[in-house]
Amino acid sequence: MLATLWILAVGLMPSLFSVWMMRRSEAQTQAKLRQAMSVTTRVRAQRLYTTPQLSDRYYLEGVGYLIGDISCRFNARSGYLRCAVNPQGPCQGCRHYQGKNRD
Repeated sequence: MLATLWILAVGLMPSLFSVWMMRRSEAQTQAKLRQAMSVTTRVRAQRLYTTPQLSDRYYLEGVGYLIGDISCRFNARSGYLRCAVNPQGPCQGCRHYQGKNRD
């Protein structure tokens, strides 16, 4: 009887070890995913809530706040992006400045 129980226990050991290793691996993977998501969210929030310099902001009726020189042809007309050529700015002395044609 004791020999039968011993054979049964030895036979179940590999499967129990496998289940234990799978659970452990799954828990580690979930922890890494949670950490990656929190870092990504934090970085995205930092990028989203960084405001441009207040001297660079203009309020346009019906549109809202814009940044950069609104008379420039390349201005993005956005509160987060100055222009397509020089997105980070500054607009003063930009070599790509082109005034809009007012025909």
